[in-house]
Amino acid sequence: MSDEILEQTRIAIFKGKKIRKTIYKNEWWFLIEDIVMALTDSSDSKQYIQKMKFRDKELSKGWVQLVHTLSIETAGGSQKMNCANTEGIFRIIQSIPSPKAEPFKMWLAKVGYERVQEIEDPELATKRTRALYKARGYADSWIEKRMRGIAVREDLTEEWQVRGVENELGYAILTSEISKAAFGMTPSEYKKFKGLKRENLRDHMDDMELILSMLGEATTAEFTEVRDSQGFPKLQIDAREGGAVAGRTRKDIELRAGKKLSTKENYLDEPQNKKKKLK
Repeated sequence: MSDEILEQTRIAIFKGKKIRKTIYKNEWWFLIEDIVMALTDSSDSKQYIQKMKFRDKELSKGWVQLVHTLSIETAGGSQKMNCANTEGIFRIIQSIPSPKAEPFKMWLAKVGYERVQEIEDPELATKRTRALYKARGYADSWIEKRMRGIAVREDLTEEWQVRGVENELGYAILTSEISKAAFGMTPSEYKKFKGLKRENLRDHMDDMELILSMLGEATTAEFTEVRDSQGFPKLQIDAREGGAVAGRTRKDIELRAGKKLSTKENYLDEPQNKKKKLK
C-alpha cells in the first residue's frame, strides 16, 4: 500500500451496506463502486458508472480531478480501485437518479442553503458552531474560550495572508512554531501525545490549554502588526517569539501550581459539564 495512505482500509456502514474506504493524504476516500451499489438497484456498478458519466458530461469532464485509483482490500487481496473523497462522492451522488439517493441530495441542498445564509450573515455560522459544541457535551465556559480562540486564530491567519503566506504548508509551519514554543510540541506531536488521530486538537484541549494557545497566537499577531513584518522569514520569527511568551507563562504556572498543564486527558472522553455533575 502507498506510503501516502496513512491507515489500513476500513469499512463504513450505510443502511446495512458496506462502503469500503481508505485514508489518502490525510482524508477519507470511499470506493465509488460501493457507493453506487448502496444507492442504486444496479447489479453491475462498473456499467452503471460508465452510463452515469455518459449522461452527465460535466461529471465526465471532471472525473480525473474527482477520482484517484487507490489500494483497497478485497477478498482476493489488495487491488487498485477508483475512490473519491467526500466532496467527490457528493458530486457523484448528485448524478444518481435513484430514490435512494434523494435523501443525500436533499441534505446537500440544505447544507448549501445554510452556507449561503452564513455568507450573508456570518453570525449564523457562529451560532451553529456554538450549538454543535453544546450538543456534544461541552460546558458553556469552555465553548466561550473555544469561540474566542477561533476568532483569534482567524485574525492571525488574515495577518499572515496579507503579509506573504501563500499556501497551507506555510500556515502549518508557522502554527507549528507557535505550538512548539508554547507547549514544547508541534500540533502533530501534541495530537499523538493525547492519543488523537484525525480529530481537531483544540476540541480536545482543556481550558488552560486553550488559553495558552490563544495567548501564543494573539501575541504573535501583535508582534506581526507592531513590527509590520513582511515575508515568511520575519513571520516565522514572530511566531516563534509569540509562542515563547505563552511557553514562559505555561512554565511559570506549572512551577507555582506544581503540575503540568499539557495533559494526555482527552476532553471529549469526559466532557467538563459531566465532570462538574460528578463533583
